Amino acid sequence: MSELVHYEVADAVATLSLDSQRNRNALSRQLVAELFAGLDRADAEDGVKAVLIRAEGPTFCSGADMSEASRDGMEHAATVLVELQRRIASLSKPVVTRVHGSVRAGGVGIVAASDIAISAESATYAFTEVRLGLTPAAISLSVLPRMTDRAAALTFLTGEVFDATTAAASGLVTEAVPEDRLDDRVATVCEALAKGNPQGLRETKQLLGRALLDRFDARGRELAELSARLFGSPEAKAAMRAFLERRK
Repeated sequence: MSELVHYEVADAVATLSLDSQRNRNALSRQLVAELFAGLDRADAEDGVKAVLIRAEGPTFCSGADMSEASRDGMEHAATVLVELQRRIASLSKPVVTRVHGSVRAGGVGIVAASDIAISAESATYAFTEVRLGLTPAAISLSVLPRMTDRAAALTFLTGEVFDATTAAASGLVTEAVPEDRLDDRVATVCEALAKGNPQGLRETKQLLGRALLDRFDARGRELAELSARLFGSPEAKAAMRAFLERRK
């Protein structure tokens, strides 16, 4: 099988590039396994001070691989998504996401779990779960601590697409920049992180992220189970069939 997550290190930054363009960088078993492996590798390498997650193709990440979830059940996919977000949040090194294109479902969870998220202004976000008889339970673990209550209510309940400027104003991403400045801004942030002392970076990340990790530990299993239960409900199955028919 072709590699779906590319790993490289330069200037004390480990870059993990999602490259599963055939399914819009969906979180398939293979991609998630390779992403976990890359995070673990970066965490263990003494020369790495920060991690950058980015993506190839027009979509940053479309969320769960629905073909696998439909076949294997959503319980596994939801549990893995919770574990992935927690791994990003608990990594001993700061994680930056470079965001472009469309970002949906589990992709938003990756962005929210990261310490710093720099988004192209042209990127789009949406919590479309409500329209399919679902709720963004698993990703709420990292999303809700980032967004204001009012912004979360508006975006979760309407399911409407919103832009990166709105995402930045709500706290979901750190900042939104013109697409032609995205790489330069990400490089500037990564260069600043590379100047940090490893102990200082580690301890400061732990200081900032303690409440988020406590939330994962307290509610992770419960919200993964909620995702699985709703996905298997008659209402969600009917909405999903209607959605797939419209796409055809």
